[in-house]
Amino acid sequence: MASKGSGPIPSGTDGNDHVFRQRIAEQYLISAQNKSRLKFCIFYHFLLFCIMMAKLSADILDRFDIFVLEIEELEIPKPLLWEYLWCLSVFVSFFALSAVKKNRIQSIRRYMYLITIFGFGPIIYGAVYYFRDVWTYVSSGSTENIMLWQGQPYGLLWYAFIALAVQIHLFSLYFSNNLLEAWLARGMKKSR
Repeated sequence: MASKGSGPIPSGTDGNDHVFRQRIAEQYLISAQNKSRLKFCIFYHFLLFCIMMAKLSADILDRFDIFVLEIEELEIPKPLLWEYLWCLSVFVSFFALSAVKKNRIQSIRRYMYLITIFGFGPIIYGAVYYFRDVWTYVSSGSTENIMLWQGQPYGLLWYAFIALAVQIHLFSLYFSNNLLEAWLARGMKKSR
C-alpha cells in the first residue's frame, strides 16, 4: 500500500486530484438507497400482515373447527372478504424482494401493479365500507347505530389500520418507482 508522502508526486499537484475518479454514478446511489428503503417498507408490510392474521385468527380457527377459549372470549367480529384479499398483498412482496436482489425491471413492475390491485384495492373498499360508521362517530361523537368492539368504534379501528397500510403501500410504490427509473437509466447508458 502506498502511503501519503511516500514516493514522488507529479509537479503541479498536491495529490488530491483523485477525487473526480472516485465518484459513484448517481443511479447506483439511488438504487442502493431505495433498495434498503423498499426492504423496510416490506418489513412493515409483514408486521401489518401479522396484525391482520391476529384479527383473522378467530375465523381461521373456526373454519378448522378449533376452539380456543381466550380467542373466543374476545368476540372478534367476522371478517369481510377484503381482509382476506388484502392478505394476498404480502405474497406480492416476494416480487419486490426478487427484483431488489437481482435488479429485475420486470419483477419490480409486477410488484407495482399487483400491490396496487391487492394492496390498495381492498384497503379502499374497507375505507368506503366503514366510512358511514366513522363519519357518524366523528361528526356526532355518538356510538349509537355503529358497530363497537371492546367499547371502541370498529370502523375507527379499521381506519387506523388503513392509514398505516396506505402509507406503507405509497412509500413502497414511490421507492419501487425510484428503483425502476434508476435501473432504466443504467440500461440506457449501457446501450449507448
